[in-house]
Amino acid sequence: MIWPIKYLENFVWESDCPFFERAIILNEVKDTPAKQGTYAKRMKKQAKRSFLVQESDRIALSLKGRPLVIIMNVEETYDIVIIGAGHAGCEAALASARLGFETIMFTVSMDSVALMPCNPNIGGSSKGHLVREIDALGGEMGKNIDKTFIQSKMLNVSKGPAVHSLRAQADKGEYTKQMRMTLMREPHLTVRQAEVTELLTEEIEGAPNTDSNTSPKRRVTGVRTFSGAIYHARAVVLCTGVYLKARCIYGDTIYETGPNGLMAATGLSASLEASGVGLRRFKTGTPPRIDRKSVDFSKMSEQKGDEHIQPFSFTNREEDIMRDQISCWLTYTNEETHDVIRENIDRSPLYSGVIHGTGPRYCPSIEDKVMKFPDKTRHQLFLEPEGEFTDEMYLDGLSSSMPEDVQYRMVHSVPGLENAKIVRPAYAIEYDCISATTLKPSLESKAVDGLFSAGQMNGSSGYEEAGAQGLIAGINAARKLAGKEPIVLSRSDGYIGVLIDDLVTKETREPYRMMTSRAEYRLLLRQDNADLRLTDIGHEVGLIDDERYDRFCKKREIIESEIERLKSTYVGANKKLQEFLDSRGSMPIATRVTLADILKRPEMSYNDVVRLGELAEEVYGKQDETAEESVKPVYAEEAAEAAGLDKTEITRQIEIQIKYEGYIERQKSQVEHFRKMEQKKIPSDINYADVKNLRIEARQKLEEIRPVSIGQASRISGVSPADISMLMIYLKM
Repeated sequence: MIWPIKYLENFVWESDCPFFERAIILNEVKDTPAKQGTYAKRMKKQAKRSFLVQESDRIALSLKGRPLVIIMNVEETYDIVIIGAGHAGCEAALASARLGFETIMFTVSMDSVALMPCNPNIGGSSKGHLVREIDALGGEMGKNIDKTFIQSKMLNVSKGPAVHSLRAQADKGEYTKQMRMTLMREPHLTVRQAEVTELLTEEIEGAPNTDSNTSPKRRVTGVRTFSGAIYHARAVVLCTGVYLKARCIYGDTIYETGPNGLMAATGLSASLEASGVGLRRFKTGTPPRIDRKSVDFSKMSEQKGDEHIQPFSFTNREEDIMRDQISCWLTYTNEETHDVIRENIDRSPLYSGVIHGTGPRYCPSIEDKVMKFPDKTRHQLFLEPEGEFTDEMYLDGLSSSMPEDVQYRMVHSVPGLENAKIVRPAYAIEYDCISATTLKPSLESKAVDGLFSAGQMNGSSGYEEAGAQGLIAGINAARKLAGKEPIVLSRSDGYIGVLIDDLVTKETREPYRMMTSRAEYRLLLRQDNADLRLTDIGHEVGLIDDERYDRFCKKREIIESEIERLKSTYVGANKKLQEFLDSRGSMPIATRVTLADILKRPEMSYNDVVRLGELAEEVYGKQDETAEESVKPVYAEEAAEAAGLDKTEITRQIEIQIKYEGYIERQKSQVEHFRKMEQKKIPSDINYADVKNLRIEARQKLEEIRPVSIGQASRISGVSPADISMLMIYLKM
């Protein structure tokens, strides 16, 4: 609102009017900010008039022409501000709001809430682990994909359980709709469409005036939007995704825009840098979308979903989410496709120098695949439906930034796509992000107190990686305001711990992607036991309610008691038992053994062992091994059914824990050694220049990253075991 000066005659001057301390005087000629600061005296002199504005009002005085005007702006106060409504932003906002803090989440467009601008699926190798861990901690992603999936598949089932990973094709539109509905119904959460252009900070009184990064020198006080509105807050979480100064590129076509044609966020980058947050440039890309009506599926291989559906959320059972599934389709590139790419490689922005950002190593464009792996005569392409009520199909494996005419030639060279129509062309997208080594393990900035960061802003890639970081950042922003210690998951706690530790400790020079090979203790960090590992933490934090926690405790009790029963129940060699073992292709037993010993055989399942116990003529309990009377136990499946729990989840857990017991115990001993190193804390104010015999590179890296423990220090690139020894000697450990 603009008020001409003639309406201010009845206003009264008050010298301590608080808005003056933050007002901006605009340059008389250019109408641009000339100076900022405290201007009460100067304003009074130039206005030559007295007036009073309420404390809640925000003004700026314009001296360009007359009469003098007062510009009123919106000003609101929240506990926590979330910038961005992608997968990181959604988890961060829900976490902080559910913990009772008044939260506002900003998005450049309400259409971009939980948007899936690239692949139409959730989960996959190692990513499925992240989603189940998010759910075990009380996050939303697992529940949302269970509502909106159109196909479900467990990957890597031919391998061991450590690498089994759940993947679900999503209905993109429905996924966004359901998440938006969840957000809008959250009591302590406000969702607002606006572009945040400025991070508001203030100097921390008494902060050391040195170049050392041992402690922050500024703290956040809120944000300002493009319209000039001010939102005060004690914590801010950056979840900007790929929108910061984004530009989309294919061939010579360059749009200063975010994904899917949505508006880019152009103003915030400069403000972040001015606040001491350094930025760098990364790049990712997406393949073309194909019109389903133009595809010849007879030349492709159908890829169906699993017959038995595994939910992502531990709150669901298979029967709760059963549905008819929609198929994906497999085809391949060929030498004709590769020739088209080679002939036009000079027109690719990746190779012509137009794109400056660093792209992902583990999700390369088709140009990179062809040029870097010339011995490969074909590459897999998956045609995946983008939803139940659209004919758009995602051509997974053909990510590109080639010109539009080249894209058509590439697509038409693929079997089944000879007459395909492109609905949306493939493109590369460049964006600003930070180096996550500037963050603490809690995801709080080392430079600005109260500023947290999550998702692709931290240099990672993928919806799941973003959601995991968003959840932790939201939890820790809330805990900071509550005066509690942050939640920091270790590498032995979960894939989320591995993800964040890699980001904040190791220098990621390209978009980071989670993989099972990054987890040293992956046999302990399986997707099937995420709730057993993390639900206690989720309940302690406050995101798992008592009802859900009681159900979890009952599940854990059933598993533990049944494992104990199998280990203490003996069966002897008899005819019926031997015949049953033979029918399962298993070797006969020569002496009395426990049911657990029999279950360790690869060919035997939990249900086989239950049947074996029923057939056995000799059952010896742990308390009385001389007993010869058969005992009818309460089996895990019966107990699970009585408690309304997923019996398949429970029996699978029993099988895995018994079959892999030796390997699991060995890895637990490794974890104990790891934890000892993590418990050796490094003082936050340590001066590495005082540590004798450190190599120059190690000293520089340690000073830059400032690890919190000896364990973290040992994982920094450029820090050798000898450097760690010198550091421990200095710390007298």
